[in-house]
Amino acid sequence: MKNFFIYLTIVLIFSQQLAQSQEIKDKNVLIVWGGWEGHNPKLFSDIVENWLIKNNANVTVSNSLNAYSNFEYLMKFDLIIQSVTMGEITNQQEKNLTNAVKKGVGFAGAHGGIIDSFRNNTSYQFMTGAQWVEHPGGKVNFKVKIFKDKITKGIKDFEIFTEQYYLHLDPNIEVLATTKFDGKNYPWIKDVEMPVVWRKKFGKGKVFCISLGHNPNEFKTHIEAWKLLTRGFIWASSN
Repeated sequence: MKNFFIYLTIVLIFSQQLAQSQEIKDKNVLIVWGGWEGHNPKLFSDIVENWLIKNNANVTVSNSLNAYSNFEYLMKFDLIIQSVTMGEITNQQEKNLTNAVKKGVGFAGAHGGIIDSFRNNTSYQFMTGAQWVEHPGGKVNFKVKIFKDKITKGIKDFEIFTEQYYLHLDPNIEVLATTKFDGKNYPWIKDVEMPVVWRKKFGKGKVFCISLGHNPNEFKTHIEAWKLLTRGFIWASSN
């Protein structure tokens, strides 16, 4: 009987992996990384690139914002995954990127690589639905509360040690997971519930953000975070 349940578990895991690979298979994905080195953007890019290749996606990697300089080039992709903290984007690059998403290209990323990029560019922030403003206490232990959704199916609440992002938010986002602040560093934010994972539409495009990932290896050590990230990629890449 024990061997039978082990067999069923293996079959279930394999079937889930197969379904996931089929959903991202043959999708054209652009990874753009750079900006502040403190968030290890190349490591994030490498981890994501390896997963995409294993799941038979067509991957292009750029460590320059020059990838955003040609609108027609961006329109060739189903999904753009970005890991660029801070940095500067030109007005034309911002326009090309936001217009490509409006036309249906998906956009996704994690932590400061997507929600602390280009601090002077409000059109970009309008697209992502949030902007980082603080991480009280730096890296701390906190709980992530999961909401029911197709992306979160089978994922339970979990705890993680990383930066707990305090964000300025677009009320139009669809929240998939939240966290609460304990008020230890700033008493006036005690029990404030803050989104950790969300999705939204921007024109015809789908945008997915997760605020975890100060160290990209968090996605290796926390299977729940990894599932949220990769399922978000798949959702954002779908028509």
